[in-house]
Amino acid sequence: MGGSDWSGGLDPALDGQMLPGAPDDPEMRESASIWLFEENGEFALPRIGIEAVGNAWDAHRYDCNVAFPGGRILRQSARGPTHSTLDSEGRHRVLGAGGLQFRCIEPFRKWEASFEDTVYESTVAEQIKGNFRVYCDSEIDPSLKRTPLRWNIELENVTPGWTHDYRPDKLAELSEGDLIDAGLMGLGWRVEHTFRGQGELTIDGETRSFNCVGNRIHRQGVRPMGAFRGHCWQAAVFPDGRAFGLCTYPPREDGTTFNQAYVYQDGKMYPGKALNPAFLRRIIPEGDNVPVEIETELGITRIEGVTALSTFHLGNPGVNGMHNNQGAARYSLDGMTTYGMIERSSPAELCEIVG
Repeated sequence: MGGSDWSGGLDPALDGQMLPGAPDDPEMRESASIWLFEENGEFALPRIGIEAVGNAWDAHRYDCNVAFPGGRILRQSARGPTHSTLDSEGRHRVLGAGGLQFRCIEPFRKWEASFEDTVYESTVAEQIKGNFRVYCDSEIDPSLKRTPLRWNIELENVTPGWTHDYRPDKLAELSEGDLIDAGLMGLGWRVEHTFRGQGELTIDGETRSFNCVGNRIHRQGVRPMGAFRGHCWQAAVFPDGRAFGLCTYPPREDGTTFNQAYVYQDGKMYPGKALNPAFLRRIIPEGDNVPVEIETELGITRIEGVTALSTFHLGNPGVNGMHNNQGAARYSLDGMTTYGMIERSSPAELCEIVG
């Protein structure tokens, strides 16, 4: 896959065509999300996303996480109302709900996102203690502090699409286990890019401009999560343009599993697999070692990583009641450092709560 194939082999129209209305399949979903990191680590937006599902089309779910140094965190997880998908030119390029909206400017290259809402505020320490639980469709403690938050960004993808194409015509040759794992990724299509961007953040009555890095995801499909057994997902882009991504699940009893990764170097995507993935084992606010090893035709690429700006969702109903970590990691490669994403989930019995 060369650098010119920014769509990752998908139909170039897919990224710029939102589902215009409720699909016939009530389980069909469209999802857009970003993971955003101020370039110097001054704050992180670890997973901002919309989940538009056929059976609740008039009220899409939207989520916003924000993390600051020192442990301050903000969160919202709510439903709709759903926005019109039409942009100013009459194209179905908008996905929005409540205070969050994504807009496709140029498919597979440029998007915009904006958010304005009152969010819940606490600390990662309280989240780990179980005192800060904000989940869509669940009862939320009315005594939690509320904070107005507004941000907007313009992003441009800087790596070609990392795609997962599990549409019906691609599934015939998969084994039963691989078909289950394909469903966990989503029976449909999914594309992920790393990006660079600029934006504005308004909080505590102050507005600041910022530069950022991150990754963004767009997907359409059905996603049966009943067999979900945990995962490790990491990605980042470095100052010289090199980038990586990986996603893998814990092995099944026979040792097989979903394990896909890439290294982007010199304008080329090198597919590979993750070695020794950093599955979630310690619930710690920051400082957990999360190194990356990816094997491709280049050999083994080793990247140092340590967690920072973390959020946790202990007993997360969205991942079968597992413990879930969504946050930033500080990655190092050949003397360069950058901030990038990490998301991990594991059964509670496999996790030690450190702090």
